[in-house]
Amino acid sequence: MNQAIRNSWIAAIAMFVLIFGALSYVQVVGADELQANAWNRRAILQNYCNDRGAIIVGGTPVAESVPATESCKFQRTYSQPELYAGVTGYFSKNYGLTGLEKSMNDVLAGSSDQQFLDRVGQLFLGNQPKGASVELTLDPKIQKLAYDLIPDGQRGSIVVTNPKTGAILAMVSKPSYDPNLIATQDPVAEQSNYNELNQIPGINLNQNVSGPTGALLAPGSVFKLIDTAAALKSGKYNKDSVLPNPAEMSFPGIEYKLPNYAGGNCYTRSTASFAFALQQSCNTPFASIALDLGQQAIGDQASKFGFGQDFGDQLKLDSAPSFFPSDPLDDAGLAQSSIGQRDVRATPLQINTMTAAIANDGVQMQPSLIKAVRAPDLRTISEPKPQALRTSTTPEIARQINEWMVSVVDDGIAKQAAVPGVQVAGKTGTAELGNGLNNSWFTGFAPANDPQVAVTIVMEGVDITTGANLTSPNAKKIFEAVLNK
Repeated sequence: MNQAIRNSWIAAIAMFVLIFGALSYVQVVGADELQANAWNRRAILQNYCNDRGAIIVGGTPVAESVPATESCKFQRTYSQPELYAGVTGYFSKNYGLTGLEKSMNDVLAGSSDQQFLDRVGQLFLGNQPKGASVELTLDPKIQKLAYDLIPDGQRGSIVVTNPKTGAILAMVSKPSYDPNLIATQDPVAEQSNYNELNQIPGINLNQNVSGPTGALLAPGSVFKLIDTAAALKSGKYNKDSVLPNPAEMSFPGIEYKLPNYAGGNCYTRSTASFAFALQQSCNTPFASIALDLGQQAIGDQASKFGFGQDFGDQLKLDSAPSFFPSDPLDDAGLAQSSIGQRDVRATPLQINTMTAAIANDGVQMQPSLIKAVRAPDLRTISEPKPQALRTSTTPEIARQINEWMVSVVDDGIAKQAAVPGVQVAGKTGTAELGNGLNNSWFTGFAPANDPQVAVTIVMEGVDITTGANLTSPNAKKIFEAVLNK
């Protein structure tokens, strides 16, 4: 009799271990594989209708699941959708996930390893697991201001960060779209809306990379900050160097000539200091530096500022690597590349992190959107800390460039970015597109002696006057808004 009882207990324990092991495998080891299985339609539908965690900005959900119908208990909805679409992305039954909905899916769905015990508890209670909420670093007022500063119908992007922490305070682009149109539970409307939105120039819903993290644009003269850092690093140049500043630069064997901007003050002198060359954004001094140092030196310095690199794990958004040519360039090609033209391409976020590294004594911080992840009971699951991504240059070189960038705003062509009572450091850029239009840039930070905010603005396909009106003056408005908070 005792043996029979003992055998029964052994069998019961073995079954319990088997069940618990299977549950553990499904919840932890095999969860990712099962979720990624294209045939697992049941899991997709179940996740779609679950109580998904919210994405929160300034204490208010900008993406959340609300009660829906009996067939699908919850519906994903987006408030202020166009304002945050580039960050939240969308969650669609038939078109999948993009943005933070994709990168933070395991947390929002409640299936992350950190939520294992919560899931087990809910399963034993007979409840569906609830997703965790994701709080963002975005400042809702700065996000709204930045978005409104891009006129409707104008393609452009604005990135605002804290250069000391890497926290993203605002990140917007136009054109934008309404994710609610794709998150609808009406399959006919979903397909129609998806196809219609994909016809809007500048929007491609098939791509997860867009806006400030994926728009690869010619950076124009903001790239001259990289030339300057490379020059100072080489030891061949210093703050007292006199640079050649001819009105145009010729190249052997070809008719092409690289000119200085005819409408500026560069033509008033045949040589220039670094301060003057940056103030007036003269082309030929920086082209001569590149030809002197060589393509490898400029490319290496670009890499140290993040060109060709990723943004680290904290960004949580797909991103496209910025690009400086590695294939050998002739003299004309290197001269054009040194002023951010030719085949050089950068994202607005890349230019911002480059600028922030100069503001932060040469240390580039990981850009971060995630402030905290909180369980349904508001318990903190994770709270990312600021992390250095790379050292781009020395503190001494960064401070010297900082000083020259202040002169660009005080005495140069970025005067409209000046904020009364605050030292602002900045650099403008105009990348010619070959059709009379340009990509117009401003990038800078303030206060220069204790940087709290870095701002990067690009307006695509504009004339000189429009670009000037939409960049430096708008940067001033953002500086004031952040510093007055």
